[in-house]
Amino acid sequence: MTTQAPKTKNKTLAAWLAFVGGPLGLHRFYLHGLGDWLGWLLPIPTALGLYGIERVQQLGQDDVLSWLLIPLLGFTIAGCALRAILYGLMTPEKWNARFNPQAAPDAAPGRTNWFTIFAIAGALMVGTAVLMASIAFSFQRYFEYQIEEARRISQ
Repeated sequence: MTTQAPKTKNKTLAAWLAFVGGPLGLHRFYLHGLGDWLGWLLPIPTALGLYGIERVQQLGQDDVLSWLLIPLLGFTIAGCALRAILYGLMTPEKWNARFNPQAAPDAAPGRTNWFTIFAIAGALMVGTAVLMASIAFSFQRYFEYQIEEARRISQ
């Protein structure tokens, strides 16, 4: 009877999964398995944000619910981009100690290569843009709503 050695978790793949498939929880499932509850919860704000985008397309920009839902998607994408950056910048020793405890501290799955750097750079660019857009959209809609309410009260 042979026992199978646990598979090692690759830092580069985890960074790309967090960057590209993070809002669906793919990086969580890769690192922690299908039993990870946070991986199953991540698609919820993603779906709500996509529903907010759909509402804007159908009902226009004056839909109050849509401006509450759309930032959920943006903040989820930005959070997953941050997680990709954190995975990519983790030292091989920390990576292997956390995700590959059976491997040597300097084992290959925890090492950084050019694909890891590209994942970090892409996550930094996209995550920053999405975060700033979400914040700007949220504040704009909030202040427009406040002005509308003030006008309604003054009449």
